[in-house]
Amino acid sequence: MTTLDTFKTTNYTKPTTKGSFTFSAPSNIALVKYWGKKEHQIPANPSLSFTLNNCKTVTTLQYEPKTEKNISFDLLFEGQPKESFRPKIQKYFERIQDLCPYILDYHFTIDTKNTFPHSSGIASSASGMAALSANIMALEKLIHPNQTEAYYLQKASLLARLGSGSACRSIKGNIVVWGATESIENSSDLFGVDFPYEINAVFQNYQDTILLVDKGEKQVSSTVGHELMHNHPFAARRFQQAHEHIAKLKEILKSGNLTEFIALVESEALTLHAMMMTSMPYFILMKPNTLEIINQIWKFRETTHVPVCFTLDAGANVHVLYPNDYKEEVQKFIANELAKYCQNNQFIHDEMGFGAIEL
Repeated sequence: MTTLDTFKTTNYTKPTTKGSFTFSAPSNIALVKYWGKKEHQIPANPSLSFTLNNCKTVTTLQYEPKTEKNISFDLLFEGQPKESFRPKIQKYFERIQDLCPYILDYHFTIDTKNTFPHSSGIASSASGMAALSANIMALEKLIHPNQTEAYYLQKASLLARLGSGSACRSIKGNIVVWGATESIENSSDLFGVDFPYEINAVFQNYQDTILLVDKGEKQVSSTVGHELMHNHPFAARRFQQAHEHIAKLKEILKSGNLTEFIALVESEALTLHAMMMTSMPYFILMKPNTLEIINQIWKFRETTHVPVCFTLDAGANVHVLYPNDYKEEVQKFIANELAKYCQNNQFIHDEMGFGAIEL
């Protein structure tokens, strides 16, 4: 059985020279939502996501050996010091130091940037922590080269999870499952796994246009929202439902049944927000324009029979999902009918991607 101890690095040789790596990692959008967690960033229920391609974080990690053993780093965002990010990165290093004791032997300079607009309302924690974790594992591969590629990918995903839960789904794979569940072979609470089954051609290169409804800071953070699931009156049933939905989605992804896909994905999105609205304290992250967009998508789908649907993250923005074969038609609909509901008419066209890569 794979445990945390499996991933503790021991007996390594520390390089005496300085160097650097650069990795990009994309964001992802969950179709079956993760909402609620246990200690150590363990999910209360499994989730399944599409990995994105264009919304990425690019991070360069410079490392320099030092004699004193401690956590030491400088942090830059787009080349400029970013002290507001420091507490999150400090906490990340504290969480991973038992698994990666070699990080105490180096001073790091972390320089990170996003391919999507800063403060766009797109969460960068998943892509950011995945990119940083891929860099850390590149360093580990240098000082401890005898492990398998599968080990490095699993550990990179595990480290990303300790930075931000959903980040573990951005390391490898176009469809990724995180959380142990009976219907997915080798699924784990510790790391994300590349969806190991047949995927119908209709889901290849699936499209996701992100409508930027609200670019402001959320009134309730995801961290607080997850905590509110602990005493939630509907939590147990919701966690069970997530297992059921992943088993059902496994068959949908194989069959290519878009009617069932749309029903499940939209239901998951609305269930996520229903859990927020029925927690105590309760909160609403959707905005009036979120609802306008949903109604416009429903109306367009009904009148044109184009298999377009929406999903939501823990915020007001809307992800519009559609097969690549309908790209021209749906993107015209977005530009003509949905852009007006976005802040400054902003939206980002994205599509299915494959995870972190070294640059």
